[in-house]
Amino acid sequence: MNAMSDFSSEAMRARIAQHLTYTLGKDKARASLYDWRMAVSHTVRDLIVEPWFAATRRTYEAQGKRVYYLSMEFLIGRILEDAMINLGLRQQIEAVLAEDGIALSDVIEDEPDAALGNGGLGRLAACFMESMSTIGCPAFGYGIRYEHGLFRQRFEGGRQVETPEDWLNQPHPWEFERPEAAYTIPFKGHVHDGVWTPAETVLARAYDTPVVGWKGEWANTLRLWGAHPTELFDLDRFNSGDHTAAAHPEALARTLSRVLYPEDATDGGKELRLKQEFFLVSAALQDLLRRFRREYDDLNLLPEKVAIQMNDTHPALAGPEMIRLLMSDHGVEWDAAKRIAQGCLNYTNHTLLPEALESWSTWLMGRVLPRHMQIIERIDAEHRAATDCAPELGIVHNDQVHMGTLAFVMASHVNGVSALHSDLMQNTVFAGLDAAYPNRILNQTNGVTPRRWMRLANPALSGLITDMIGAGWEDDLGRLSELAAFEDDAEVIARLRAAKRANKVALAEWVRERLGVTLDPDAMFDVQIKRIHEYKRQLLNIFETIARWQAIRQDPEADWTPRVKIFGGKAAPGYWVAKDIIRLINDVAAVVNNDPLMRDRLKVIYPANYNVSMAERLIPAADLSEQISTAGKEASGTGNMKFTMNGALTIGTLDGANVEIRERVGAENFFLFGMDADAVQARYLVADHGRKAILESPVLAEVLQIIADGRFSPEEPGRYHGIVDATWNHDPFLVASDFDAYLAAQAQVDAAFKDQDHWHRLALRNIAGAGHFSSDRTIRGYMDEVWGARSLL
Repeated sequence: MNAMSDFSSEAMRARIAQHLTYTLGKDKARASLYDWRMAVSHTVRDLIVEPWFAATRRTYEAQGKRVYYLSMEFLIGRILEDAMINLGLRQQIEAVLAEDGIALSDVIEDEPDAALGNGGLGRLAACFMESMSTIGCPAFGYGIRYEHGLFRQRFEGGRQVETPEDWLNQPHPWEFERPEAAYTIPFKGHVHDGVWTPAETVLARAYDTPVVGWKGEWANTLRLWGAHPTELFDLDRFNSGDHTAAAHPEALARTLSRVLYPEDATDGGKELRLKQEFFLVSAALQDLLRRFRREYDDLNLLPEKVAIQMNDTHPALAGPEMIRLLMSDHGVEWDAAKRIAQGCLNYTNHTLLPEALESWSTWLMGRVLPRHMQIIERIDAEHRAATDCAPELGIVHNDQVHMGTLAFVMASHVNGVSALHSDLMQNTVFAGLDAAYPNRILNQTNGVTPRRWMRLANPALSGLITDMIGAGWEDDLGRLSELAAFEDDAEVIARLRAAKRANKVALAEWVRERLGVTLDPDAMFDVQIKRIHEYKRQLLNIFETIARWQAIRQDPEADWTPRVKIFGGKAAPGYWVAKDIIRLINDVAAVVNNDPLMRDRLKVIYPANYNVSMAERLIPAADLSEQISTAGKEASGTGNMKFTMNGALTIGTLDGANVEIRERVGAENFFLFGMDADAVQARYLVADHGRKAILESPVLAEVLQIIADGRFSPEEPGRYHGIVDATWNHDPFLVASDFDAYLAAQAQVDAAFKDQDHWHRLALRNIAGAGHFSSDRTIRGYMDEVWGARSLL
């Protein structure tokens, strides 16, 4: 398969033993599972270094364009198994470890998930890094090395409780610390005649993780920044007895890289978030400018040699910071500095929700980053003068700095992440800017890496695909279309059913061990795994679950299609409505799972602390994928793609990439319901639309009454009155208006699942149509249409 396949088992055994002895200081007889994992990880990392170095040398020799991907999140999950698969070494290492009585599966399970992201945004960035390495696109990923990530979720009485992630409590074997790559990051202070004198500084220190692509032919760098104090310790204060204050510089610095998305309900929280975003941007830009100047003397060449991608609005300060660095550190005049910055920068928009397009008060921006506030105001003045735009299209208005507008104005290209999303960008949230800057918006539909989300997560299905169409589909996913020729092959359908059932059996065992709940693997596994948010409409799903429970209770002997409703996802700590939805799901689960009338007809499962590793269990076992967001609210989705390529059928709205998935797999193989984006906008104009929909739906009215009566919270009957009242009187995401259509679509799902051969024929069609949704295809689109970069493989 690649050069690594020539590496002998004897040599592999010797390398692992060497790391046990000389890196871990253990002999085999005394080695713990942790020791074995670290030894194997270091061994695999060693084998990545050679292609990593070779890729770096080739990049410098080619003197082509290099891509810098700036993202607050890189949800990379576990690294070991992914790296082994891409190097073609998994089976060999499994056999070598087995000789010493060590199960590779145990070693893999011992690795903590890298807690560097929250959801789709971070997982997309991780897929993109792997695809850029697979394709041979020279790239750096820049992020923050969070000590505690988002948070570890657990449930107490059904409520979400947040505790710190502890993934870095033990050494991280995949990274290389780079103390020589460290940059001073300034904050606060004052500006005089364009010269900024900061009042605070921290040090950004680099930690590099090589990201190896398929077949081990290329590896790029994920460079994460850790915050360190510029002044380690105030000895005078310590000696005077003020021990706590003496450590203040270190505490201030470490706060910056402790937690992803600190709660921003307070002024202190807002300041910390803004500081984090600038910390990432400034470190990344100082680093890439240093690298550029080592190769070239003419800064005007930057747009020819550097493409910077801002993943959402979090890195939007890259525009002002690039201008500042070029002017203050390199003596470039304003006009040239701005032109160079715009020539390098590109912006990916991920949301149409106005509240998710970040804004910062001018007071906060001016206090924390006074020089940048000046630069932003000048950019804004030139933007207004050049476009004669309305006041609300300015970067600064209503005493707020609008980061989406700043990113748009300072970017060469602005892309949406699905065809529908990009169209809605042009016609809704960015309509005015699109008119002012025509042809700046383009589309790059998201994708996911099939190496992790098929080859790693679903070896049973991957093996079947290779048997059907031959090897090589992993980096040429369009070949999945060849599977369509087998939809009438009874043996293939039987093997597909067997692969799915094996995944369901494995998940059922995991659920039994983790939650103590027994699942029937022959029931339909109906899965919704997403960040908990009202627009993603977990509420619609749990309302239908309650309706189903009631219907079964009223006629338990009817021919019910057995269902296991599986939820997964976290709510932001300060998002109280989302946290109430989580609690309602758990309260419903407690009642349904203990109802003797249900038996195996209906169960509700909500494992805590959803992460990448959990997704790798749930997605291959899913029969039905819930993609039920309010049309026009979801930019793309990537979970929908993972489910489709793993043979789950979708029940969904015409939202985000659902539209393109349905086109690719065939409308007859997709359970569509609900209003489209235009109908959603029209519905919002109907007064009391929620109340009208409920009065027209006896089933939904009964569901809401059951909740309001405290059936799921008898110790606190009024617990969910807020949810019930909001559905009746506001219903901002049209749960009530789409409920009956959703109920009807679920009845179609029930009927289709009864004929298992038919169901798996539909599943095969979904897999066959999923080839378009590889992140390799997405990255090639960025390279050709956004970055102007070329592969060096």
